[in-house]
Amino acid sequence: MNSRFALLTRSRRRVLMSGFAAALVAMTALPAACEAGAPKNGGDIVFLIDSLGGTWIPNNSAISSFQGHIWGHVTDKLVYVDADGKVSPWIAERWEQNEDATSFILHLKKGVTFSDGTPLDAAAVVANLDIWYAGRKSEGINPIGLFPKTYKSAEAIDASTVKVSFKAPTLGFIPTLGYHGSILISPKTLAQPASQQADLGKTSGSGPYVVESWKEGDFVKLVKRKDYNWGPAAVGHTGPAFLESITYKIVSEPSLRVAAVQSGQADVAYNASPQELKSLKQAGFTIATPRYLGFVNGWAINTRLEPYNDVKVRQALQASINRQEIIDTVYTPEWKLATSFIQSNVPGATDQSALLAYNPDKAGKLLDEAGWIKGANGVRSKDGKPLTLTLYSNPYLATAKAVDELIAQQLGKIGWKVFIRAYDVVTFGEKVQFGGPAVPAYEVTRSFIDAGTVASILTNANNGENWFALGDSDSKLNDLRDRIAGAGTTEIRAPLLDELQRYVLEQGYFIPRTQIVQRIYVQSPRLKGEVYNGIAYASYYTATKGE
Repeated sequence: MNSRFALLTRSRRRVLMSGFAAALVAMTALPAACEAGAPKNGGDIVFLIDSLGGTWIPNNSAISSFQGHIWGHVTDKLVYVDADGKVSPWIAERWEQNEDATSFILHLKKGVTFSDGTPLDAAAVVANLDIWYAGRKSEGINPIGLFPKTYKSAEAIDASTVKVSFKAPTLGFIPTLGYHGSILISPKTLAQPASQQADLGKTSGSGPYVVESWKEGDFVKLVKRKDYNWGPAAVGHTGPAFLESITYKIVSEPSLRVAAVQSGQADVAYNASPQELKSLKQAGFTIATPRYLGFVNGWAINTRLEPYNDVKVRQALQASINRQEIIDTVYTPEWKLATSFIQSNVPGATDQSALLAYNPDKAGKLLDEAGWIKGANGVRSKDGKPLTLTLYSNPYLATAKAVDELIAQQLGKIGWKVFIRAYDVVTFGEKVQFGGPAVPAYEVTRSFIDAGTVASILTNANNGENWFALGDSDSKLNDLRDRIAGAGTTEIRAPLLDELQRYVLEQGYFIPRTQIVQRIYVQSPRLKGEVYNGIAYASYYTATKGE
């Protein structure tokens, strides 16, 4: 076996690999991933992933970075959104909206069914829209976070026509139907209590694959649905999938995931280290680092905490970060500089690079003006208090701590004293995520489909998330929020979105670091034809596996 592992130089890796092989053998349902000569229309693949999350309740898990891979294959969406944010028909063949974007008519494909035999008709779509909006909170079934909070109602006009009404203009409704939380589930599944919905094997979608077997904390095996015939035209195929099965197998060690693909015992390794990508690409493996539609990786600043309630301190922080050095040191050329606080591939994103230029002289001058004077030890202070910043490394992003350490060095040169804290996923969620009251800078890794949803997320309007702890105190931000929400066309909305991006960055409310690549794929050269959607998930619906 060792001769097949040219890149495994340490005995520990050989031991780990042996353990992985044993795990594959032990799985009664696991496909033979390495059979030679697999036909084009057939074959099985193994996808190694670091987690599969903690629950399979569709509403609660569909937006997970991990479980979204499975949902993307066992469910469909009403519309398809590609990597450039372009929206095209899927289960909704076409749609219309009224002039002020408060009413929409969806026309559905006929003949679509869920895997339990239930028709995916207008009544099923209404059931899904209702639960995306409201969930059933008393049962622990949450609403879908980015589903429009202006939703009023949906009704089935006939078996293939749905009318959707909103309390206010909701221009982003159609694009949001392609968000990874907006998955279509059989009404029979949705009617079940949360405890039964959590059983993935009993969940019925309408997608090209169905769950054949699964084991909590171990694997999920999907097999193709042979009668599937309603894929999105945008991917160039609408009939049954080509691959017979996809098995998602949990392997927590990143080097082991990569080693298994190198050896041919698996086909895809998820979340490899960026530093490994160049050599893997040179060795002939397929490397993919798709950017999702959403926010860049950066910090939302808590303006209630001193000294970050001072705009000059926030502006100094904006100018103190050398973003090019982050890419040159931690990442590879596949990563891109942030040009706004929104990813540059999002329709409506504009280039605000001038506001993100590294300018240590400007930063120092702003801090001087704000009364923060550098002492003999290099740390600035005011009224006897040092200028400090605590960073909480994001456990969902493998490179977060390395970026934090580099930024700590950069800020140290300007006069900050930076502390870095690292928590596990659970503790991070409890103490840091969504900006706890004592967290000065909350690190964001967040996707969305339509830029029009951004303004209400940033503020507290319509139960928004109030990222900067401003409440309603910033009248300009609130005005932009309301005008963006009220826009009936993209032409009206575009200049408002540009102004919003410029204003948020000028005020130092959001401090971008880099454009986000949260999903990294290392893939066997035998596997071809996968497609990456607007949320950067790999779909193997169109993929084939050769010799």
